[in-house]
Amino acid sequence: MDSTVDLDAFSSRVERPDDTARQEAGERWAATGLPRGGLGQLQELSGWLAGVQGRCPVRPVEQPAVVLFAGDHGIARLGVSALPQDATARRVRAVLDGAAPVNVLARRFGARVRVVDMAVDADEDAFPAEVVRHRVRRGSGRIDVEDALTAAEAEQAFRAGMAVADEEADSGTDLVVLGDLGVGSTTVAAVLVGALCGTDAAAVTGRGSGIDDRVWMVKCAAVRDSLRRARPVLGDQLALLAATGGADFAAVTGFLLQSAVRRTPVLLDGVVSAACALVAQRVAFRAPEWWRAGQATGEPALAKAYDRLTLEPLQDQGITVGEGTGALMALPLVQAAAAALAELPVADVPAADRPADGPGWAESAT
Repeated sequence: MDSTVDLDAFSSRVERPDDTARQEAGERWAATGLPRGGLGQLQELSGWLAGVQGRCPVRPVEQPAVVLFAGDHGIARLGVSALPQDATARRVRAVLDGAAPVNVLARRFGARVRVVDMAVDADEDAFPAEVVRHRVRRGSGRIDVEDALTAAEAEQAFRAGMAVADEEADSGTDLVVLGDLGVGSTTVAAVLVGALCGTDAAAVTGRGSGIDDRVWMVKCAAVRDSLRRARPVLGDQLALLAATGGADFAAVTGFLLQSAVRRTPVLLDGVVSAACALVAQRVAFRAPEWWRAGQATGEPALAKAYDRLTLEPLQDQGITVGEGTGALMALPLVQAAAAALAELPVADVPAADRPADGPGWAESAT
């Protein structure tokens, strides 16, 4: 089947954030009279927000949403995770019931939580219709020996992710915390990162759900065998997602690209969203400018992906539970950056009288 998704079009449709607004943010910081770099990370974040919003002062981040793409993976049948294979469905149910860690934090930080079932290994009637309406299939193929998806399924999932991005943009969402739910997903992510960064299995295979040395060796072998299947299709992003990704990975990739088109900023949570970001970067090289790395998790594949994306994690709380929880912890930082830039008083300070120590204002805002 020939794909009807024109990936090449994203390169022209994804524009850069507004450099003028970002520069104005730097100038506004200078006019506060504070020491240069005195508010550190808040300055960089506020400059990024000014660019993605296309205005300075920036608007408050008042309608954030946590979007979780869920799917099961055939590679989990090898025992690469400390979690049982039915854990994905139970975790989705916990989020829908408001009983997961992400729900607790989202309520505290004023974020809406949305779950999108792309390929959970459960009956379709297990979740509400709104959750399953983009679903592509039940589970995926075992990527060390077979494709995760057919070409048609990969395209369907990619388009579903684009549709979700449009739905969020149209509803007024002003920042997305992007997360995932799925047993075996860190194995799949390691394969994509290893393939796209040209590294071997051992360099990208982490502990994921908390596996021991024996299971790590099983996981490493699974990544190695899957990498052999990924490398021949590296030049075709949809084929790569079909061969060694999954419906959730294809959807997240489509979501990231379309969010960049719609100028919706995104906080990446962990290795799954970062792996998809690498795929999306191959499609549209400007797209990473619309994203920020919410956190570090200790996964080696995540560090390699961030390095390739030239993104620095905003924090490292040691959160490995997934479901967007770690990136959600960065939301107050972003909100604080917006408030500080917008609300601190400014004065007409001559350039010659502005503080001279530390990094330049414009530099700190880029």
